[in-house]
Amino acid sequence: MTTPEVAFEETAARPSIESVPLSHLSLELGHLYIEEFAGGVEQLRRHFIRIAPWVAAARQACVDRTPAGRARISTCFLIDDYFTRFSTPGEVARQLQEATDGTGLVIDYFARESGCARADDIPLAELVLTQLVSDPVPQTTGDRPPTTETGWLCNGKRSPALDLAQAMSGSRGWLPPVQNAANRHSIFLDVELWDYEENGDRRWSCPYLAAVWQLMRLGLLRYEGEGVTNPYQLDDWPTDWDELPAVVKLNPHAAPFSAYRTFSVLGTRFLPIEHAVRTILSQVSISPAVLDQIHTRSRGERVDLPKDLVERVEYAFVAD
Repeated sequence: MTTPEVAFEETAARPSIESVPLSHLSLELGHLYIEEFAGGVEQLRRHFIRIAPWVAAARQACVDRTPAGRARISTCFLIDDYFTRFSTPGEVARQLQEATDGTGLVIDYFARESGCARADDIPLAELVLTQLVSDPVPQTTGDRPPTTETGWLCNGKRSPALDLAQAMSGSRGWLPPVQNAANRHSIFLDVELWDYEENGDRRWSCPYLAAVWQLMRLGLLRYEGEGVTNPYQLDDWPTDWDELPAVVKLNPHAAPFSAYRTFSVLGTRFLPIEHAVRTILSQVSISPAVLDQIHTRSRGERVDLPKDLVERVEYAFVAD
């Protein structure tokens, strides 16, 4: 008779995974750049009036698919303080809140784009970079440098390099790029994750930070087992953007910041950026323990949650 092998492990030796509060839906009401802010409160109000019907539709869709219709929905707004600094945090928040008056919209959470690179001394962008698993290309040897070295990520097979010697030899000429799992025709995309590195610091691209933003909103990131998105309520607003937390809670009665699904109402100029975001998200490997935890919770709430995390991210693109 064979004696079964039994492994004993102290409970304290197993890393615990923090469970973060989750809404059913995180609704993004926009992404503010300096150009929109320069137009003042009235331009911002026009934005909120324009998106209000789409926000209402997203809310209703969430209510309809939530058991008993008791949906937890939170709203958020992202400020670009990474590529351009303008005004002060308190003044931007004041103008946003003033601009929503009379539109039927309320901003629950105010977030800064720099917080997608680093939040509470946690290097979120670097953390996500370690979780990227490049989509393997069929019939290739993997001879191209990895994404973590080049800073470029694609959804298929790039065109092979063709130098002068190859052209003179009469060997096979130019070949087109090919999308992995293409539907009849390829839609090939090559995404830049950062454009330069100095003293160990990278300047991350807008699509990459937006991908981190989606992962924050989905509650999928952990650092040493702990959640990385901790909204703060402020009594006094700092004048320096660097002193502002990554996410600030404006509405004390708001549902949780992170959610099972996200919905973003954005201008049409964000469409190519979000195409890149979805390409990045399709190649992020989330901790199985985190995924199991969230799936267990969703089943307990009878929430139908797609297995593919990209399918948890939805949009409405509205013309400016």
